[in-house]
Amino acid sequence: MLQKMMIEKGFTTPTDRVIRLKNQILNARPHVESERAVLATEAYKATEGLPAILRRAKVAEKIFNELPITIRDDELVVGSITKNPRSTEICPEFSFDWVEKEFDTMATRMADPFEIPKETAAELHEAFKYWPGKTTSDLATSYMSKKTKDCMANGVFTVGNYFFGGVGHVCVDYGKILAIGFRGVIADAVKKLDELDQMDPSYIKKQQFYNAIIITYNAAINFAHRYADKAEELARTESNPTRKQELQQIAQNCRRVPENGASTFWEACQTMWFIQCMLQIESSGHSISPGRFDQYMDPYLQADTSISREFAQELVDCIWIKLNDVNKTRDEVSAQAFAGYAVFQNLCVGGQTSDGLDATNDVSYMCMEAVAHVRLPAPSFSIRVWQGTPDEFLYRAAEVVRLGLGVPAVYNDEVIIPALQNRGVALADARDYGIVGCVEPQAIHKTEGWHDAAFFNVAKVLEITLNGGKAGDTQLGPVTSGMTSWTSLDDFYDAFQTQMAFFVKHLVEADNCVDYAHAERAPLPFLSAMVDDCMGSGKSVQEGGAIYNFTGPQAFGVADTGDSVYAMKKFVFDEKSLNMADLKAALDANFGLAAGASTAAANGEPTEEQVYAAVRKVLVNSSSTDMSTLKDEVYRTLSANGGNGAGEGKYESIRRMLDSAPAFGNDIDDVDLIARKCAQIYCKEVEKYTNPRGGQFQAGIYPVSANVLFGKDVSALPDGRPAKAPLADGVSPRQGKDVKGPTAAANSVAKLDHFIASNGTLYNQKFLPSALAGDGGLKNFASLVRSYFDHKGMHVQFNVIDRQTLLDAQKDPEAHRDLVVRVAGYSAQFVVLAKEVQDDIISRTEQTF
Repeated sequence: MLQKMMIEKGFTTPTDRVIRLKNQILNARPHVESERAVLATEAYKATEGLPAILRRAKVAEKIFNELPITIRDDELVVGSITKNPRSTEICPEFSFDWVEKEFDTMATRMADPFEIPKETAAELHEAFKYWPGKTTSDLATSYMSKKTKDCMANGVFTVGNYFFGGVGHVCVDYGKILAIGFRGVIADAVKKLDELDQMDPSYIKKQQFYNAIIITYNAAINFAHRYADKAEELARTESNPTRKQELQQIAQNCRRVPENGASTFWEACQTMWFIQCMLQIESSGHSISPGRFDQYMDPYLQADTSISREFAQELVDCIWIKLNDVNKTRDEVSAQAFAGYAVFQNLCVGGQTSDGLDATNDVSYMCMEAVAHVRLPAPSFSIRVWQGTPDEFLYRAAEVVRLGLGVPAVYNDEVIIPALQNRGVALADARDYGIVGCVEPQAIHKTEGWHDAAFFNVAKVLEITLNGGKAGDTQLGPVTSGMTSWTSLDDFYDAFQTQMAFFVKHLVEADNCVDYAHAERAPLPFLSAMVDDCMGSGKSVQEGGAIYNFTGPQAFGVADTGDSVYAMKKFVFDEKSLNMADLKAALDANFGLAAGASTAAANGEPTEEQVYAAVRKVLVNSSSTDMSTLKDEVYRTLSANGGNGAGEGKYESIRRMLDSAPAFGNDIDDVDLIARKCAQIYCKEVEKYTNPRGGQFQAGIYPVSANVLFGKDVSALPDGRPAKAPLADGVSPRQGKDVKGPTAAANSVAKLDHFIASNGTLYNQKFLPSALAGDGGLKNFASLVRSYFDHKGMHVQFNVIDRQTLLDAQKDPEAHRDLVVRVAGYSAQFVVLAKEVQDDIISRTEQTF
């Protein structure tokens, strides 16, 4: 009798070294360090007469030559941005004043705390004296109109990423450096300098650009050589012969690469990491993503006949650890939007080659093994799936998913490739796409996508539309008809379209102001030399040197808006069981709920304060304390009074009516197509605009964790959601509203127009661990993904964890330090998230098959 072949294979055990390196990360207390800020400030002071691109080259030169060198115990791949593990440097050339304001509070704030020692604060304070009026943030702000600033102040949108920080969301040409090294880049710059036509007016700018490349890359080579010196120094005093030999080999590697092309897999790993590390040092860019790691690394694995597969795996594991050593601090508000020390270094495997063949290789599977070995939040690990993806690859990915780490995120080639082609990307480049940041596809090392350019709050625009253009008492948008005058949904859509056009226009203004500021004050020569075709055009990425140029703001609140519009259609216009005047009164009164009651009410539950008040009222008015009747009396009291006084019973009944409406996420066309239309109104408005680099705006729909933070800016909505409650995340249904199973939910999400949202869409699903158990669970998972992708969904990611585990982690964080969950386009340690973000994850629907 033949034995049935098992699908599940499990994972090997990580080495002791990998466990020790992982524990360094888990046990680290993130610090703010001052060295980069001090060095950058000194370089800027010394170069005040130079053009911006040469100043940036001299800044990079000083930092690469003088930043402290650190080799941590057990490391095989070296290169660190900070002395302390999982810590961060400050880049004052982009913004600085928010750091100084938080010197005394950053260590205790709600989201992503960092220690700032007093001596560090003193050094930063001294450096910051130089920067008022000189930052990219200052320049961008000076370009913005008052109305645009008012829109941001009222929670319609924010442009925080590049407004306050360096440019990121890019994938550079790692393969090019692996082949020719930094020395090859310098040789190319020298050659192009020699070929310049001095009669051409662009000669002046191009000469500066190529000279900046030469300065920067010579310093980058020296940075690696300093690590070679450090490794040799440590080797001389190392008593353990095994570690001594490792340090000697590390020194040899750093002496050779990345100056020259890599000749071994170990050298390739070291080269890749030096590139990643130096990109972060140049600008602390947000979401600098390693891209298609398996495609550029596998040739070096196959060519290295001397390396064992076990040691090669340990090297990949070491890169995984190093990706977790990178950290970033943001201002207190932004930290809540990016809760969990998120750095968004997206590493992608699988998919297809540029000529349309399956791209899966040995390194693709080694990356999945690394996830299982390291079990930390970084990298943001992604896989690409298409019709030619092997079942084995998808089953293996399912095994990784059920580890409960929230990875891999899964992307659909059959949607993303044509979506990119629709934006003018060549077929071969579209097939070779990678994912950067949360969920943003781009033609790798050829694109300046300016992804994650803004958070745009569609639900806030809905609120403003309901109020005739007003945000509170302020006439923020244009005057349009208010909800009490609407006689059909067409009236709503006319007003919504008008408001959307107005606010998108100001979003574009804000983004373009920031874009101009970076081009004028902070072009990045190190980054630019690895993005095509900056070397050919003689222009930095920030000045339009990339082949493809986009700006990608992302929306959230789509499901809330769609459900709200459907509720109005059903109860006001179709059934006429509710009139607009009563609906407006209920919304204005927040359904009779106190502000602090919002989250509980959103889940259909009374708050603790409401229950206490109701119990007290029952006991005061009754001589009986019969426990069998007390509960009924309390709930009758809550229902009658809405928990907080006279007149609230009516509003509570309206809220319950609205809340009972069919919701997005249950495969109901009448509901889902309204959400689709609302999303399209946003996306089509965005794509009307162009940016200063000559590229097009393209919309995305994903929230990071901004759906929680910016939900606080949104008043009560017609879907029954009270004021200040979290909004739906990404293109996902509202929390707890997708009640007909995972396939129905996925079918609803697939009805959105993912092709037009070419900057990326984000869909979260949460499964009970039992749903993916055994071979049957793996098959069900693979079938769900393929079905969703057949229906033209773009992306999906999973949390596989039960509610009780999350609740236990809230109560005893120390016992759950290594619990990693999917937040949005990234994973994070659950216990470091702000409680309100934790609560949002807990509230997501638990699916099973």
